[in-house]
Amino acid sequence: MVNLSKQHPSAYKSLIALNGEADEAVKQAGLDPLLGELVKIRVSQLNGCAFCLRMHTRDAVAKGETTDRLAVIAAWWESQYFTDQEQAALGLAEQVTRLSVPPREDWNNGSLNDEQISAVSWLAVVMNAWNRVAIRSHYPVAP
Repeated sequence: MVNLSKQHPSAYKSLIALNGEADEAVKQAGLDPLLGELVKIRVSQLNGCAFCLRMHTRDAVAKGETTDRLAVIAAWWESQYFTDQEQAALGLAEQVTRLSVPPREDWNNGSLNDEQISAVSWLAVVMNAWNRVAIRSHYPVAP
């Protein structure tokens, strides 16, 4: 097992910096930080990253997220728990993450402007990278 962060710490630090830029883009675009956590959770679900799921679920709860919404985020489109803007962000995050699936344009319900689309896209790109680092490095996930 190779821990990527220890083998190439400068690359890891660069990812940390990019993560900060993506989080700042979400903030500058006027999006709720909790929406950012929902995107991180959904991307991590799609990638099967238990480490990131645990971390961002805890972060979401600390920011006031409810267990009901967290319980249904994997099927967000089936519930009435998420706002139009959250649905658009989750749909966009799925499109960024599932590159092998033909692109759908129905994710945007008009609730995200261009700056917000870019910010959510960058957040999903960075989260996909974190998922791959955590999975490849076998980050531990224990109770």
